[in-house]
Amino acid sequence: MRSYSTPGNAVIAAVTVVALCSGAWLLRNGGETHAPPQPSPAQARTTGPAGERPAAPALPPSPPDRIRIPSIRVNAPLSGLGLTRTGSLDVPPAARPNLAGWYEAGTTPGERGTAIVAGHVDNADGPAVFYRLGALKKGAAIEVDRQDGGTARFSVDAVEVYDAKDFPDEKVYGAARRPELRVITCGGGYSRATGYQGNVVVFAHLTGTGTGR
Repeated sequence: MRSYSTPGNAVIAAVTVVALCSGAWLLRNGGETHAPPQPSPAQARTTGPAGERPAAPALPPSPPDRIRIPSIRVNAPLSGLGLTRTGSLDVPPAARPNLAGWYEAGTTPGERGTAIVAGHVDNADGPAVFYRLGALKKGAAIEVDRQDGGTARFSVDAVEVYDAKDFPDEKVYGAARRPELRVITCGGGYSRATGYQGNVVVFAHLTGTGTGR
């Protein structure tokens, strides 16, 4: 696992989300018919200073307990995730399709740095919490309720899909100078033999706070 000097920024190995990607439901029901939406090239991240919009001031650390993404009808509790013995991120239990997880040894959502949220795209019974993540658009809102009673509000900067063999771990998990969020699930090509071939990653930054739930 690569380390960074910026406090609160934890980087995880590129194999973090392999366990999310078996695609058991697609195997049973036909991959092409039931494949989740994938981001278009128009949703890719803009590079350089012009592509980084100003963020709201960082919040103090506070664990999150719920994530909401209204445009794709996500309203899910969050559980803390640790690392497996191989250094990859653990995942929420597949039997709880509407549960997402956050990397609790890293940055909390709203704090300065890169916070990580991950969830299944499906399980053996059907779509799971982040089935429609690839349909998100730039500018979409993400809200994370925190245990301190506040809500961290984020705006989507980009939605990208990567093959597992070319996953850009530093780009996704690396240190950030402002409060940022990554939301990750499986995506990309699909193989009946091995499941999903990559991951959908949402990049977002903090735009405000609130107290309403």
